Amino acid sequence: MNDNEHVTMTEQATMTEPATMTEQATMAAPGTAAPEHDPMPVAPEPPDPNACCHSGCAHCVEDLYAEERAAYFAALAAWQQRHPAG
Repeated sequence: MNDNEHVTMTEQATMTEPATMTEQATMAAPGTAAPEHDPMPVAPEPPDPNACCHSGCAHCVEDLYAEERAAYFAALAAWQQRHPAG
């Protein structure tokens, strides 16, 4: 790999991980039957309070956490549509 082919750790992780919560949220259309194994999404863990170095990183742990929470709430809303309260 040369310098022009640099891949960040975040990009590497997304290359091999299964579908994200946002992708999972769009897999089942609203109003369709819930899949047999369709667990409720799990909220992401907040970063350690000392994880942010406050130096303006391009991929700050606080920004990544905010993105994960947004994806979680989207996945949760889709899950709730597939599993209406009784």
